[in-house]
Amino acid sequence: MADRAGAMGERITQPVVAPELYINRELSWIAFNYRVLAQALDERTPLLEQAKFSAIFSNNLDEFFMVRVASLKSQIEAGVAKLSDDGLTPLEQLSAIQTKLRPLLELQQQHYRHSLKSNLAEYGVQLIDYANLNAQQRHWVDHYFHTAVFPVLTPLAVDPAHPFPFVSNLSLNVAALVRDPDSGQQQFARVKVPQKILPRFVRIPTELSGKKPDPVATAVPLEQVVAFNLSLLFPGMHVEGHYFFRVTRDADLELRDLEADDLMEALEEGLRKRRRGGEVVRLEVADEMPEAVVQVLMEGMDVEPEDVYRINGPLGLDDLMGLMALPLPQLKDKSFKGRTHPGLARAQKSQLEDGSIKQEEFQSIFSVIRRGDVLLQHPYDLFATSVEEFLNQAADDPSVLAIKMTLYRTSKDSPVVAALIRAAENGKQVMALVELKARFDEDNNIQWAKQLESSGVHVVYGVLGLKTHTKILLVVRREKDRLNTYVHLGTGNYNSKTSSLYTDLGLLTANPAFGADLVELFNYLTGFSKQQSFRKLLVAPVTLRKRMEELIRREIGHAHEGRGGHIRAKMNSLVDPAIIALLYEASQAGVRIELVVRGMCSLRPSVEGVSDHIHVVSVIGRFLEHSRVFWFANGGEPEAYIGSADWMPRNLDRRVEAVAPVEEPRLREQLEQLLELYLHDASAWHMTSDGQFHQQHLEGEEQLAQMELMRRWRGGLHPTA
Repeated sequence: MADRAGAMGERITQPVVAPELYINRELSWIAFNYRVLAQALDERTPLLEQAKFSAIFSNNLDEFFMVRVASLKSQIEAGVAKLSDDGLTPLEQLSAIQTKLRPLLELQQQHYRHSLKSNLAEYGVQLIDYANLNAQQRHWVDHYFHTAVFPVLTPLAVDPAHPFPFVSNLSLNVAALVRDPDSGQQQFARVKVPQKILPRFVRIPTELSGKKPDPVATAVPLEQVVAFNLSLLFPGMHVEGHYFFRVTRDADLELRDLEADDLMEALEEGLRKRRRGGEVVRLEVADEMPEAVVQVLMEGMDVEPEDVYRINGPLGLDDLMGLMALPLPQLKDKSFKGRTHPGLARAQKSQLEDGSIKQEEFQSIFSVIRRGDVLLQHPYDLFATSVEEFLNQAADDPSVLAIKMTLYRTSKDSPVVAALIRAAENGKQVMALVELKARFDEDNNIQWAKQLESSGVHVVYGVLGLKTHTKILLVVRREKDRLNTYVHLGTGNYNSKTSSLYTDLGLLTANPAFGADLVELFNYLTGFSKQQSFRKLLVAPVTLRKRMEELIRREIGHAHEGRGGHIRAKMNSLVDPAIIALLYEASQAGVRIELVVRGMCSLRPSVEGVSDHIHVVSVIGRFLEHSRVFWFANGGEPEAYIGSADWMPRNLDRRVEAVAPVEEPRLREQLEQLLELYLHDASAWHMTSDGQFHQQHLEGEEQLAQMELMRRWRGGLHPTA
């Protein structure tokens, strides 16, 4: 057993999981990203969706190196000797990461070279290397280089008079070897490829292909356009070779606990530094790059040999995402747009204004919520006609006095922010907690915070030392000389864009206990409250961990008393050692445990005598699984919860989170049906005791959870009906 500090400083004893029963979280993350790549490798995935998943795999890796690998390297540099929960040193973890990653990178490149390119060509999408262009195409590309590329390039020589240039984070570059014909001396230069301001794949007029019928699209990589025109950058010199490389730098922001004004200033300064980047944590080079050139790069940027990744194909395949813009619907998933939740159908102000519903049929969204809680499931239930409609009606309703909400990540052109601004302009008390420290969204959130403040919204930045990750919205409304509260609590961000791409849950309720809890939680977030308990909500870092552990122990008690014991949960990640140890204890007591874990899972299921009764699956589909559900059988009186928290130390101890019970039996049953769908998904990945995931391939779209939910929507049923 070991002690940990509680939310308010008390010491709480927690179980410790043995190192051999804990899977390293970094290696578990790599296993998750392989499952993403597997979607690209799967022949059943439409071609452009394959490109999308390959791009997501690359983008995920970039963030993994910028944050997780950078953290491990910092620990090594600082001489940190602390072992991970599975007993590995930082150096051993880095070595294991490299061993696991290199085969996956080759799999991705093989798919691009031998499958994706050739299959796309059959549908008229030609991704051509510069060397394979015909004469007309080459003439057009060279002209494009002259007019659109050449003026923005800056060749940087490296010699005694020119030190090695700074290479920015995630930039794509050309290493050029040029020789002076007079002196015979070979020299090195770096040219940055301007892929941030120009398309990565340069579209060539299709009529130049020389093939009939004309292709749908023909493109050549921008870096090759630059590389094969280097002679124009070095007139009078002989270009003897060109090789591509890409750099990933430490991009995590480490900030002291500062006052709000200082925090924004520190973040803005940190973001300026991030754009340049910290130490190099990965150097990707073209496989054909000579070792001598690699050495020049390593010495110039202080890169260790183990941080060099030779890539047999294009670098930075995250740019494949751009192919999704091609007008080829037959190569994409069938289009899908959610619909208005049936319970909210008559509460649409826009339909009242355009005549879709009659005045006498219209019901305000507040009257709908008063009649009973509404469980939302996005993207099947439209975000615009549920959460945004709730906020829009609150912004315009004269009876609404106050709106309070948290913003962790939101879209660039946010209807949510627009509604908050309009509410403030309408004279309502509006408070928005904007989490400035939402990783890689800091700049966006700083801009929103400034815009909200200038519009009269009270903007706060949360609790010192904690990220505010909870997704909560409170509306206070005057009704018959009293104040009533209306609440939305969700698992996902208030982001219109991702609401159509992620699966999330939300609860709309007028339950006074929920409203009272949110009033006190917002006081905790904005003032000096030291709230110790809540009526309904489980709040981190105050009550969430303790209550989750109690709920697991309660199932153990039911099992000991002969009443069985059953836990079902769905989350993004499961890495908390104390929770894992408790789940092992529950399994040994006979509790049946079924888990749907999208990403990292450090628990080992099906270990004889330890976790025999634990089953873990992971579902990767067209939508990013983002909802969190926790269900406990409770001896025949089940309880279910939804919220923003995973079973991770950061969510339970270092963030402000809120998890809410779903108490109405009909809604709880919908959650039970949802868990049942995912646990029996025909393409789910099943985890074995060695930490490996194996995908089953059962036939029939009706056995795929996401496809079945879409089928129900198309058939006029609510997704969880």
